[in-house]
Amino acid sequence: MRLLIVEDEKRLALSLARGLTAEGLAVDVVHNGLEGLHRASQGSYDLVVLDIMLPGMNGYRVCDALRTAGHDVPILMLTAKDGEYDEAEGLDTGADDYLTKPFSYVVLLARIRALLRRRGSAGGSPVIAAGGLRVDTAARRVQLDGDEISLTAKEFSVLEQLALRVGEIVGKGEILEHVWDFAYDGDPNIVEVYISTLRRKLGAGRIVTVRGAGYRLEGR
Repeated sequence: MRLLIVEDEKRLALSLARGLTAEGLAVDVVHNGLEGLHRASQGSYDLVVLDIMLPGMNGYRVCDALRTAGHDVPILMLTAKDGEYDEAEGLDTGADDYLTKPFSYVVLLARIRALLRRRGSAGGSPVIAAGGLRVDTAARRVQLDGDEISLTAKEFSVLEQLALRVGEIVGKGEILEHVWDFAYDGDPNIVEVYISTLRRKLGAGRIVTVRGAGYRLEGR
C-alpha cells in the first residue's frame, strides 16, 4: 500500500514515514499544501495523511479540491486544533478520519489500517481467501493450509496487492506504484525477485505470470 504524508513539520513527517515504511508501506512525503494537492491528484495513493495547517494551501482546501475533482482516496486529517467545529469542518470537506496532535503513533497506525482495510475490502472481512491461502490484511498475517507463513513486510505488501484482486491480472507497474515509494529509481525487475520468493514460500503454481501483462494470484 502506498501513502502520501502532507505535513510541514519535517521532523514529524520523516518520523512517521520511517515508522510506516517499517510496517511495509510505501510512503511519500511533501511539506506544503500545493505540492500535496498536485501529488495526490497525479499519484496512485491508497491513503493520504493530511495536516490542516500547511503553507501554500491549507488541508481543508486540499481535501475539498480533491473531492471536487472526484478523487476518492481515503484522507486522514492531522491537526493541532482540538475544537469540535474544526473536526466537523474537516469531515465536511471530505476527510474520512481526524486525529488531533499530539497523538499516539499506535493510534495513528490503527486508524490508517482501518481506512486501508475499509478501502480494500469495501467494509467486508479483512481476510482474503484464495484456495488454501488466507491473507489477513488487518493483522498482516498469511496462512497456507492452516500453517503460518513467515513473510517480510515487503513480501507481504506484494502479496497483498495480488490478493486484493485475486483471480485478476495485476501489472508490474501497479505493484511498483503501491509497494515502492515515489523516490524508488532502481530496477523495476525487483518485483520479479519478490514474486519468485513468494512462489518459493507459497508454492510455484499459486502465482501465475501472464506474459506482457503481469501476475495473477489463483483463487481456487
